[in-house]
Amino acid sequence: MFLDTVLTRNPRLADAATALHQSGEVPPNTYVVDLDAVEANAAMLAAEAERVGLNLWFVVKQIGRNPELIRAIARHIPKFAAIEPPEARVLHAAGARAGNLGHLAQIPRRALPEMLAWRPETVTVYDLDNARAVSEAAGRLGFVQDILIRLEGAEGSVYPGQEGGVPLDGLDAFAAEAERLPGVRIAGVTAFPCVLCDPADSLPRPTPNFELALKARQALAARGHSGLALSAPSATSMATLPMLAELGATHGEPGHSLTGTTPLHAVDPHQPEIPAYVYVSEVAHTLADGRPALFGGGFYARSGVKEALLPRTGLRLPVQDAPAENIDYYRLLEAPAPGQDVRAGDTAVLAFRTQIFVTRSTVAVVSGLSSGAPRLTGLYDPLGRAY
Repeated sequence: MFLDTVLTRNPRLADAATALHQSGEVPPNTYVVDLDAVEANAAMLAAEAERVGLNLWFVVKQIGRNPELIRAIARHIPKFAAIEPPEARVLHAAGARAGNLGHLAQIPRRALPEMLAWRPETVTVYDLDNARAVSEAAGRLGFVQDILIRLEGAEGSVYPGQEGGVPLDGLDAFAAEAERLPGVRIAGVTAFPCVLCDPADSLPRPTPNFELALKARQALAARGHSGLALSAPSATSMATLPMLAELGATHGEPGHSLTGTTPLHAVDPHQPEIPAYVYVSEVAHTLADGRPALFGGGFYARSGVKEALLPRTGLRLPVQDAPAENIDYYRLLEAPAPGQDVRAGDTAVLAFRTQIFVTRSTVAVVSGLSSGAPRLTGLYDPLGRAY
């Protein structure tokens, strides 16, 4: 999906990943991440957000909750939106500040005292039970916690496994109850996804959920709430920040833009963010019909992967589709043409959309690529633990 973009914009990354694999410093099934590019992208996004008057909370699930990368991003975007508590703990331990907790997964009751003690800017709640739990925990800690109300998504817009939220027609009833809770203050609204890249042309456009969030904010303002935030996550990037500001959002939540891997970057290599990771594997064996099999472990089901580069020969082979319900022990390439040389042990470099935290891959962080002096600074598991 991103191979052409990487080879156009950041060929040193592909070269470094190849060299690291061929030297044995990284195993197959490794994401190699360019630390310099991630930090440059964070700095660029922070500057543009400031220019258009937006606040940012960064997201790292897609790059594996990695402490080196978190610290680099937080130098420019200090606050994070945590997808779930284990991620929040890694972000907090790395020194980033809590911007929004409960973003896609509600905070479990027993984790509330620990996480509210960090004094997050906001906590997202999906229903009154969670609002009450936050109020009680904040009250015991002696303060009032700002909350964002998660809106139930428009029909057909919600990903399976991410259901929940307050229906727009139930917002007044929800607010009437939440306003009586002593430990929380309604500080705004959010929904997901608010922006998506159109499958037809990969251009980012607001979804119906954005309009729902705007209507919800208006309804809360009519009840007397002021200074209301509207966080509009998904596809936050240099291309969408002006649109978010123009449409009325107050917060964006950059994730894949930190590595230059939104769907827009796949079709437009001239987007300002630098592509910042590749996936490196190797040929494990070849089937009797000539199809090479790569070691797997990191082939995310919604990756959009298209091709693999075999640097020893420069050959590029299409990656065959594989059903998401099967474990990716291997991933098959199309058979090379007669006379084209593919051998077991050959390095393969790929670039596709991922969510590293749901893989079983290694994450290799490389610094110095921007100055031509690459250096492997660490190997980690997908959850950010150093090897």
